[in-house]
Amino acid sequence: MRGTDYVDAADRTLEETYEEPMSLAAYVDRIFETPSTASHASKYLLEAIEASGTREVIEEGEEKRRYRFFDDPGNDGEHAILGNTEVLNEFVDDLQSIAAGRAKDEKIIWFEGPTATGKSELKRCLVNGLRTYSKTPEGRRYTLEWNVDATDPDERGLSYGGNPAPSDDENWYESPVQVHPLAVFPEPVREELLEKLNAQLDDHVPISVDTRLDPFSREAYDYLEEQYRRRGTEGLFSAITDESHLRVKNYVVDVGSGIGVLHAEDDGRPKERLVGSWMHGMLQELDSRGRKNPQAFSYDGVLSQGNGVLTVVEDAAQHADLLQKLLNVPDERSVKLDKGIAMDVDTQMLIISNPDLEAQLNQHADRNGMDPLKALKRRLDKHEFGYLTNLSLETELIRRELTGETTIWEAEDYDDVAAKIREPITITVKESDGSLRERELAPHALEAAALYAVVTRLDEDGTPSGLDLIDKALLYDRGYLQEGDTRRDKDEFEFDDQSHDGEHGIPVTYTRDTLAELIQHEADRHHPDLPVADVVMPRDVLNAMAEGLADAPVFSTGERSEFENRVVPVKNYVYDQQESDVIEAIMHDQRVDEATVAEYVEHVYAWETDEALYNDRGEEIDPDPLKMKLFEVEHLGRFSEEAYESNLPREVVREFRREKVITALNRHAWEQRNEDFSVSDVDLTSIPVIRSVLESHDWDDVRRTFEDLDPHQWDNPPSGTETEAVKEATFERLVADFEYSPASAELTSRHVMGQVSYRWD
Repeated sequence: MRGTDYVDAADRTLEETYEEPMSLAAYVDRIFETPSTASHASKYLLEAIEASGTREVIEEGEEKRRYRFFDDPGNDGEHAILGNTEVLNEFVDDLQSIAAGRAKDEKIIWFEGPTATGKSELKRCLVNGLRTYSKTPEGRRYTLEWNVDATDPDERGLSYGGNPAPSDDENWYESPVQVHPLAVFPEPVREELLEKLNAQLDDHVPISVDTRLDPFSREAYDYLEEQYRRRGTEGLFSAITDESHLRVKNYVVDVGSGIGVLHAEDDGRPKERLVGSWMHGMLQELDSRGRKNPQAFSYDGVLSQGNGVLTVVEDAAQHADLLQKLLNVPDERSVKLDKGIAMDVDTQMLIISNPDLEAQLNQHADRNGMDPLKALKRRLDKHEFGYLTNLSLETELIRRELTGETTIWEAEDYDDVAAKIREPITITVKESDGSLRERELAPHALEAAALYAVVTRLDEDGTPSGLDLIDKALLYDRGYLQEGDTRRDKDEFEFDDQSHDGEHGIPVTYTRDTLAELIQHEADRHHPDLPVADVVMPRDVLNAMAEGLADAPVFSTGERSEFENRVVPVKNYVYDQQESDVIEAIMHDQRVDEATVAEYVEHVYAWETDEALYNDRGEEIDPDPLKMKLFEVEHLGRFSEEAYESNLPREVVREFRREKVITALNRHAWEQRNEDFSVSDVDLTSIPVIRSVLESHDWDDVRRTFEDLDPHQWDNPPSGTETEAVKEATFERLVADFEYSPASAELTSRHVMGQVSYRWD
């Protein structure tokens, strides 16, 4: 593309975003065509969230509906909020009640949580989402702009921030607080208009516009009214709102224009932070006849900027004094610029804080009914963000922190998610000599870091009997546990409702910084004998995270001791995953093919039923005892010759066939089979229980298949031995199918075989 092409593309983007100003009558026609453009603040925020749709997720082992708005789709997921779906859904439920005027109108929504739980991302996500929505036809946002060009040089004109320029176009001044265009109508007319507008809505939330003109716009309106009344003009409202004086202008919602954000570092008196301050130079310049002129007000406070959509107080503990000043704003929907000048406010108020705000609010709690902060606490509607307790979400978050990737993980089933969890990543770092070098985080390295972080956040006292913290973490992530042939869903376990999961633990910032340092400085310290040594292994990650606890100021002494004790089970679990990779790579070519699986299942089903069954070729299935026996002995490795009598199964085999094969097949597959009972349309390996029975291998399978394999020789196998051949084939599979690099494949298989060699003999 040429440079002019990019400029033209930018022109088209802005043309799609902005409209030409319109008359008041044209605006009224517009809102009857697209009512959402007239929505009040809480309804507008609700519509923006709902406009992005929903998706299904699993969090804490339960399937939940999640609003895509919080995935930050308008910004390619850069500030997506990972997890906390239930908290966000409760927030949306509150918005629905507030927007409909059913309840909680007087509430200030409060998001609280420990550091690094996504609260700052919430603010950014809201800003991005509202900005994006305001650029759509349904989300257009409008306000008023005025032009009061005095024809009499002795009369004062309207200005804001300086004298009017000679050009007529430059005499237009937009409402500094994004006042709703319908606010210009007299109240009885506005009520009639809204009644007709709401009558055509297919929505349980009616549009409500209760605000009057803002002081700046009221100054313009009163000036024009005075001029035209003095002249005896008929049709006074029409004259005041004529296109030469009043236009409706659309604006893009952003910080300062419909979104007010008060940051921790913002200072000033409460009035300045809330609505703005008087500009004394302009007060002297404007002839205000002995009164304060609203034209000389800055309107740069958080409520002024957020009027019309959203007001956010970030790090609210730094502005605790201001919160009491906000008490009556949700009720009265009004705030004062000065003693005699009030401004109506339509905004959804939201505050964000760490737990230290709650400590401030409870400082007088022991006074019982005499607590001076009781009224404020009653107005706050708290939603608590917690640390992520899902392995997949924490892995995704760590990956985002390290690489800057913003894609949201979505998958058809958990197998896809599991593949993402174990994936390696490669990061380019700059050496001290200026050269660039690639560091690899081996497969399962991110998984190890994420699992360790999650395990430190789980409440051991709230763990169901018979489960450990690793089981609990896996149950939260998948929604089930697979133990051999048995699958147990979360609802089969009893969880403590008072569990403190996610309230404390290792934050993602600690994990990120530990991994970043490991990648930059220490990746090759453990294995200098390899030709490519820049590999960070899972055990490197876990060792660094555990060793760093002692020097990290964010942890208490008790937390350090508790977290150190939880690293061992994580190491054991990650080793099991590495071991499984190596076994599956070794046994890859020994896997049973689909046709053999289907034939075995057909024969077992025919063996169990009295009905005539046919395969996909129309042939009647005659169950073959020998075929079933060979499959169970050789492929499954479940039984020995003693379990059969003349190829006929004894009770232990018959029970296995009925409970582990037939039952699973009936539940997962046979409901979807075609009329001739063919398995040709059924993916048997997609059934969890069947897959576990038919595809998993163990060291007994390896020993039985490769009798001359010697794990002791794995590091340097003698030429021409079976060990050398198995190692070469295993490497090929680890690299091709499991995404290992040659270096990480070498390190992982050495580690696994080193452990296996102790018990091989």
